[in-house]
Amino acid sequence: MKLIADASAEKLRGGFYTPLPIAEFILKWAINGSKNADILEPSCGDGVFLEGIKDLNLPYESLTAIEFDKIEAAKAKAVDLKNSNVINADFHEYCNNTKQRFDVVVGNPPYIRYQYFEPKQQVEAEDIFIKAGLKYTRLTNAWVSFVVGATLLLKDKGKIGFVLPAEVLQVSYAEQLRQFIAKHFNKINIISFERLVFPNIQQEVVLLLCEKNNSLQHKIEHIELKDADALKTLDIDRLKSPVKNIDFKSKKWTYYFLEQEEIDFLDHISNGTLPHIGNYANVEVGITTGANDFFTVPLTTVEQYDLHDYARPMVGRSVQVNSVIFTEEDWEINRQSKAKAHLLVFPTRKALNPKNGAVRYIAYGESVGINKGYKCGIRDDWFVVPSIKASEALFIRRNNIFPRLIINEAKAYTTDTMHRVYLKKNTNLKALTGSYYNSLSFAFAEISGRSHGGGVLELMPSEVEKIILPYNDGHADLLPWIDKQMRDKVSIDVILKESNQVILKESYGLADSEIAIAHNIWKKLSNRRLNRK
Repeated sequence: MKLIADASAEKLRGGFYTPLPIAEFILKWAINGSKNADILEPSCGDGVFLEGIKDLNLPYESLTAIEFDKIEAAKAKAVDLKNSNVINADFHEYCNNTKQRFDVVVGNPPYIRYQYFEPKQQVEAEDIFIKAGLKYTRLTNAWVSFVVGATLLLKDKGKIGFVLPAEVLQVSYAEQLRQFIAKHFNKINIISFERLVFPNIQQEVVLLLCEKNNSLQHKIEHIELKDADALKTLDIDRLKSPVKNIDFKSKKWTYYFLEQEEIDFLDHISNGTLPHIGNYANVEVGITTGANDFFTVPLTTVEQYDLHDYARPMVGRSVQVNSVIFTEEDWEINRQSKAKAHLLVFPTRKALNPKNGAVRYIAYGESVGINKGYKCGIRDDWFVVPSIKASEALFIRRNNIFPRLIINEAKAYTTDTMHRVYLKKNTNLKALTGSYYNSLSFAFAEISGRSHGGGVLELMPSEVEKIILPYNDGHADLLPWIDKQMRDKVSIDVILKESNQVILKESYGLADSEIAIAHNIWKKLSNRRLNRK
């Protein structure tokens, strides 16, 4: 865990400021003809939303702005606006103590992790969650508590418009926030961008625009624009009537990047009889060494320190696996290519052989401070890594073009860059792997996981287990063909065209039109992710 003392002032403040075109668009949407709104900006920074109100000459009844940083609050106060009050305070504390309620809440809340909160802020943030009937955890980011608090401060009818990290749509710690928003608001619009809109920051953001009007409807819509400049030509009236139904059972909002027909198809599949990977296998994180650079080494290091007695075969990077089966021959090729193809597995200090180089290599680790790292430092012998076991299959944690399940024929160990897959009773390993390579499973992998600004799809073990898997023992026969196609560098689209016919049509009876929908869903979600590279 990174200590507060090591964090930058910007990170502690969570201060990534909003481009003016975004602030002005949110304000236009929020005010939209109203002349007597009470407005709240809970994290005004240096006043970009206030500047937007001034530049657009927007009418309002009152304006309250909160800013924790004293210097930034002073800048915001310098924006000349009538009936405005800039308060230098923590929003959490303000939220818990104010009696005022607002028609509109807009802003770009700070992105601050729990461990960077001051103790009083942690208590105040937790109080907001208690009032909302939500559970507060140490994974909760400040922007989550800001959205919850802003919702609590709305009048019976009102709007919130926030710039938020795109992870609001998919991360597990924001799951209860999504449910909270869905229940409290009648209209939800999500605006995303093909290009990153914060200069020099690899943070994908969305605009979350929510309105409550006390109707019985709960609708949601997603609009994707090229960049922030495209907001200038987006008709605000388009946001008045979202058409997609909120699915209160859905844990992620990645669904809403899709058309209603595609959403309905996925709902139908999810409610059907198709099993999941978790029905056939348990998925666990790979080995947590605490210092991969020290414990994973190439053959040259093994030979230099005479570590042959402690070197085990390993695979740690997706580029080291070029197909669906990782063989001993594949491992040997990696080993001879200077890749880090060995995991060092040491016994306790008492059991070390003083005649080989283990003692010398461990002393080297101590000289560069490996033993002082958190994971290593809490062990009795810092160099004895726990949970040393291999698995029958591997699942890549962070994926590029498509998410990969691999048979571990080489019996190699892996670090936490890959997940270990252990078969349940009566599961055929080749059938499991062959069954996975279809467009429907790929589509659910995109929905289950989360994407990052660099185009990477990351799945955690529990998310892998939730992937739909059209399992059939006969799909073991597909595996040699899939393996050969991948080794020959055949396009995954070509492979799926054939495998879909066997897995989805012949085995599970999906119509050609349904297979086309499944494939289009995967392509749409993966292309969207990859375009952010």
